Amino acid sequence: MKSVSSALQPLRNWLSIERNQTSHGEKWISAIGALIGISVVYQLTHWCFPHGFGNHAGGAILLASMGASAVLVFAVPHGALSQPWAVIAGHLVSAFIGVSCQLLFPEQVWTGALAVGLAVGAMHYLRCIHPPGGATALAAVIGGSQVHALGYHYLLTPVAVNVAAILLAAVAFNACFAWRRYPIHLHRRHQRTTPVASAQRHVDLTQEDFHAAIGQLNSFVDITDESLTELLELAKQNAERDAMHPAVIEPGRYYSNGRLGRAWSVRRISVTPALAGPGSERLVYAVVAGDGNGDISHASAEELRRWARFEVTLAGGRWAKLGTD
Repeated sequence: MKSVSSALQPLRNWLSIERNQTSHGEKWISAIGALIGISVVYQLTHWCFPHGFGNHAGGAILLASMGASAVLVFAVPHGALSQPWAVIAGHLVSAFIGVSCQLLFPEQVWTGALAVGLAVGAMHYLRCIHPPGGATALAAVIGGSQVHALGYHYLLTPVAVNVAAILLAAVAFNACFAWRRYPIHLHRRHQRTTPVASAQRHVDLTQEDFHAAIGQLNSFVDITDESLTELLELAKQNAERDAMHPAVIEPGRYYSNGRLGRAWSVRRISVTPALAGPGSERLVYAVVAGDGNGDISHASAEELRRWARFEVTLAGGRWAKLGTD
């Protein structure tokens, strides 16, 4: 089984398949929230326009892109792409661009592509990137004659009504769970660790350092500044609880080098010593996660001790320091 996992690791890296660390309960809460959210969107839109609008007599329009918005506000309620400004402006700006492109360049094969491209650019500059907005812009072009007949009324009905409904549902539903309060401004995580004084830290990263690092990435990161810095602070506090290398390396146990990103690695120390000869006092280890996954090599106990930051265990699909949640 381990050999199969190691063989599939390169494919997993290329596809960027990450471990989902959310609990089963959290997954079900997200699914139920999306179900309720779309139901609210439909019912509220139908209540506002019981006889339809424009040429849509007899039924209310439910934007398909609302399904994508539901994924974000209920499954990733604290993501940057899920926040109210992103949802509101992302849909409305994209809708305006989509309608404008259709009016200026009707029945052109490239009109839909132009609408989506301009919508993405506008959302970037207006700081309201919301992926479903691209679908809203495209729908204004390829939605057919009934959608085209709405003209700029498309921004109000169905877009604005649908957006208001999904946001109301997101705020109300996520408010039932203290750790999911939406928008992110309403969420305040309870610190579980004891803060460490700055004077005790060898290097104390600042908000400015973090902003500079994000700038160097030159790529949009789907997490708010508040959540990102909070996550970093919690990680630093967790790291400072045990900054020493293990005193003894024991066979059969797992150790992490405590690095970040691609340099992170976990090794399992084998109970089988190296082959007899000059290396008989060396320990065999296998890399079971991170950099070099699947590699097997050997090193002295002292070399492994200096490499290792702390002992870890696999719990709930993720590697954690031994003795911690």
